Amino acid sequence: MTMPVVAVPADIRHFDGYDWHAAPHQYLAAAFGGSGVIPLIVPAIEGGLDVGSVLDRVDGLLVTGSKTNVHPTLYGVAESPSYGPFDTARDTVSLALIREAIARGLPLLAICRGIQELNVALGGTLANEIQMLPERMDHRKPESDDTDESFAIRHPVRIAEGSCLAAMVGTGEINVNSLHRQGIDQLAPGLAVEAVAEDGTIEAVSVADAKGFAVGVQWHPEYWFRSDAPSAAIFRGFGDAVRSRVERRQSDHNGRAAAE
Repeated sequence: MTMPVVAVPADIRHFDGYDWHAAPHQYLAAAFGGSGVIPLIVPAIEGGLDVGSVLDRVDGLLVTGSKTNVHPTLYGVAESPSYGPFDTARDTVSLALIREAIARGLPLLAICRGIQELNVALGGTLANEIQMLPERMDHRKPESDDTDESFAIRHPVRIAEGSCLAAMVGTGEINVNSLHRQGIDQLAPGLAVEAVAEDGTIEAVSVADAKGFAVGVQWHPEYWFRSDAPSAAIFRGFGDAVRSRVERRQSDHNGRAAAE
């Protein structure tokens, strides 16, 4: 089997006098090294990008984290600076890719901003500045010039029994590096909770009636996939799901060709 290809929606970044379509290296490296797939960045072009044509050509979808947040008007909240920064081009392309990937049964792994996009794409809402809510922990990324310190694994989450995550990392508690100031508020219809933090924050979800692998996590398994067993298991599980879909598609194609 040739190495499968997965789509990765781009962020828009502004530097050197240009607008760049970009994705963080950590996610691309984890997709390649941890899932055994080739990540293909999809440009965040607003206004008519045919996501169906994109997904016709790939075998899965990886939705990354970002410094930007989903625009609040997409889940019924008025825009204000406290909800920013924004990247409306990414919102447009990423949410459309998520919906279409789920409809097709394309394997989907959504991380950090990605889990929030998944929730909004299916009709859920987000809470802002969750560290200010009663009895919530501070989930924000620590300020440090040392990225290993910023992305350190620092708090437990409880994995739901019988969940997709439990099949990959086991039931019970695992420690994660959850770094966010927004989180799921109203859970979207059709999503199931896969993991929660000690303070009740939803840290992982899955699409309950998905035709294939469709999981979102609020933490950052891409950072430690080489050394942390649960992080490695998540990327391995995604890669296995992608390859299984490719094998089924090839088998169906061979079966039709033989029948002809």
